[in-house]
Amino acid sequence: MEEISFAEILNSDKTRKEKAQLTASKIRSVKSYSWVGLYDVKEKEISIIAFDGRSEPTFTTFQKEKGLNGRAVQKKQTVIVNDTNMDEDYLLTFSDTQSEIIVPVFNEKNGEIAGTIDAESETKNAFSETDAQFLENCAKEIAFLWSSNMVNK
Repeated sequence: MEEISFAEILNSDKTRKEKAQLTASKIRSVKSYSWVGLYDVKEKEISIIAFDGRSEPTFTTFQKEKGLNGRAVQKKQTVIVNDTNMDEDYLLTFSDTQSEIIVPVFNEKNGEIAGTIDAESETKNAFSETDAQFLENCAKEIAFLWSSNMVNK
């Protein structure tokens, strides 16, 4: 499996949003995903921090229990949907998205879900267990972006 380091980004003097943008871009470029977004999971809502790819998503903020992000948060596990047209929880973000994977990012201190990594593809059946493992490793590496000293920057 591919190893990826975010140390240079995370240790930089950039703002949280800038670090999140560079992180999303790095994840997207390593795996050639169509789009990658990083989200905050708050008490009642999920909202985008940064993204890399086509454009800003249609829904930048939505209720915590909505969409595939909401499913990943509720189940506290990675969600892979390889045909978004067949999934009732899919929130239409881009008309050409065929597959989506959502990986929760856990708070290092309390184990709660602080954020998510969302990757999308214009191809059906684009994501596998290998993608899940890769993104779960990324989530562990970048959890610092959701630490209290980063969220306030």
